Amino acid sequence: MSMTRIVIVMLLFFYAEGTIFYWLLPDAWTSRLVPHFALAFALYAALYKNRYAALFLGFGFGLLQDIVFYNNILGVHAFAGAAVGYLTGLLMERRRSTLLMALVVVGFATYVYDTIVFFIYQVFRLNHMAYDWALINHILPSLFLQFGFALLMYIPARRWFEWSGAKKSEDEEE
Repeated sequence: MSMTRIVIVMLLFFYAEGTIFYWLLPDAWTSRLVPHFALAFALYAALYKNRYAALFLGFGFGLLQDIVFYNNILGVHAFAGAAVGYLTGLLMERRRSTLLMALVVVGFATYVYDTIVFFIYQVFRLNHMAYDWALINHILPSLFLQFGFALLMYIPARRWFEWSGAKKSEDEEE
């Protein structure tokens, strides 16, 4: 799958995480769960394509998230998405990722992403809650949601990213 199609799929995930997802949830859970479906797909780009693709996908969809949802400070989610995507790609560059490794990486990267966003908002005094409260009430429930989504999308994402990389390398050999 080409990067254009991957971006279109990520736009659909971005749309789903902002609209359709909240229609399916009970009202008591809507304030606790924050989906990061586009971020999980950018992390799959870090695992199965390269760190630069993850950097640009994380930055682009983070900036889109900043503009659409969080207009307090522009660039917080773009920075966090780009940093997490690039660092994930850098750490996992030469390793073959299994299902368990991919789930651990997506979970840890999502935790780091939410922590970066929390502390940036804390520095600019837009956030007045304690970290342990945010961890229990927002970060961990969202982390379990990301685990489920990452598990569901593991096989399609791996095929799409590996297929787009294999097609590119075949073209380079000719």
